[in-house]
Amino acid sequence: MKRPRGRVLVVEDEAYVRDSLGAVLAAKGYDVSLAASAAAALETLERTTVDVVVTDLKMPGITGANLIVRIAKLIPELPIIVLTGFGTIASAVECVRAGASDYILKPADPEALDVAIGKALASGSLRREVAYLRSERLTAPGPPGPAGEPIGRSEPWRQVMGLVQAAAAADATVLLLGESGTGKELLARRLHNLGPRRAGPYVRVNCSAIPIEMWESEFFGHRKGAFTGAASDREGRFRVAHSGTLFMDEVATMPLPAQAKMLRVLEEGEFDRLGEEQPTRVDVRVIAATNGDLDADVEAGRFRRDLFFRLNVVRIVVPPLRDRQEDIPLLAATFAADIAKRLGREAPGIDDATHAQLAAYSWPGNVRELRNVIERALILNPGDALILPDLPSAQGQEAGTGGTGDLSLRAALSRREKEAVVEALQRAGGVRGEAARLLGIDPRNLAYYLRKHGIA
Repeated sequence: MKRPRGRVLVVEDEAYVRDSLGAVLAAKGYDVSLAASAAAALETLERTTVDVVVTDLKMPGITGANLIVRIAKLIPELPIIVLTGFGTIASAVECVRAGASDYILKPADPEALDVAIGKALASGSLRREVAYLRSERLTAPGPPGPAGEPIGRSEPWRQVMGLVQAAAAADATVLLLGESGTGKELLARRLHNLGPRRAGPYVRVNCSAIPIEMWESEFFGHRKGAFTGAASDREGRFRVAHSGTLFMDEVATMPLPAQAKMLRVLEEGEFDRLGEEQPTRVDVRVIAATNGDLDADVEAGRFRRDLFFRLNVVRIVVPPLRDRQEDIPLLAATFAADIAKRLGREAPGIDDATHAQLAAYSWPGNVRELRNVIERALILNPGDALILPDLPSAQGQEAGTGGTGDLSLRAALSRREKEAVVEALQRAGGVRGEAARLLGIDPRNLAYYLRKHGIA
């Protein structure tokens, strides 16, 4: 089923004109609601969400001009297009001052009306995105390279970028898998920027940061008074991301009750906003990411299999930095130049010994950790050469408790961590869930420690 371009409320007191406009707009792909008066329109707006209002100007009772004023106070970001057969410059100026976004004379040309509604939809989407970002004060993480572009030349990275390029054009749902700090957020943004929705909003959300009782309101929004504490209307993430992309990080932490509602949005393109009688329809591309073992979560019943299939249309596994050794010098040089510029300094040189030190470390925090290490080094040592803090050597990371391995505290803690994981697995007879319980960690996190220490 083709998803609607947006929901349009037509306000017209003449039945023939009202029905004709409804039929024309429905044929253009809009989801249309009809109101025979301004009072009926206000009742509709109290019950449900619309994207654009198209209203007559001369109507009995509440006039179109008064309706514009009321809507502007009730829903400031809602675009309004005025249709009238009695157009004058004075009335046009009055409507625009009251809050109308466009003014079209009757009989309206269907193509001109379609263009006006398209402009209004884009304007409304931008207003919602700006209002939402201001209310949330969301800030994007620091980019790993200039202009936030993912960088790398190793074969594993080139394969990932090839998949991103192909998936972006397909406009399909994408599942990004990989350890924390590998750059999944940057790849999600690149998928958006290269895809057909690049002109639409890009909305990101960390699923693990949302309390379970706030899930429905955060993703689907609510109307004022829908529940105790709902003092005003709230746009949910899906509504803000309409015609664009919603990036859901840490999707494996999604509670089971929310997964069924998420599945409905992905399959049908609609959801129920708290406090509204009619479902809200949206057209959103979803990109999901997790650093956990989602396949294991499905097998264990912690994640719905049907939702997993909907998210796993295109699967991209992001390699850890230790599997991208060829990229470390390039990343280090890029980070050093970028951070030095921000600090108002010349980019420091990186000698062979420092490169060897970088290559010998396993980078459990991946690209994010590398950037942090470079930044700390530049702040603490403002010289011409990059001087790194002590990092465990490759030998020290793999050494046992005896011998002549790295004696740094970090290396010692890493060795003890590996011993604890191995011992827990032995006690649990190889059952990962029980081993995670013995270690006092979430089963999803156990996979990270197994990979980190090379434990089969």
